[in-house]
Amino acid sequence: METYYNPQDLLKFGEIGKDAPKLAKKFFEYYGEVFAEGELTEREKSLIALAVAHAIQCPYCIDAYTQTCLEKGSNSGEMTEAVHVATAIRGGASLVHGVQMRNINDKLSMG
Repeated sequence: METYYNPQDLLKFGEIGKDAPKLAKKFFEYYGEVFAEGELTEREKSLIALAVAHAIQCPYCIDAYTQTCLEKGSNSGEMTEAVHVATAIRGGASLVHGVQMRNINDKLSMG
């Protein structure tokens, strides 16, 4: 079955800089530094990336960071919990915008 997202395209990510090599080089240098061991471990950073991948709904990132999390020693329970954290934050962000709706509703209903 053909889909919009082709898993094989993830393998081509390194080619993204073909027409802008200087920019790609800077991005990949930055990306490498971000995911290097620092105050957070590489494993912790991978779990964060997996959660964010779900929040932004990037199937390529979900595939890549699921594999990376496993390689860094995370288990299914940890990954699932990270996804739930992202879901709770995303859901809460949607719900808190309900205050804006209520404010407009109250303003327009009073007039």
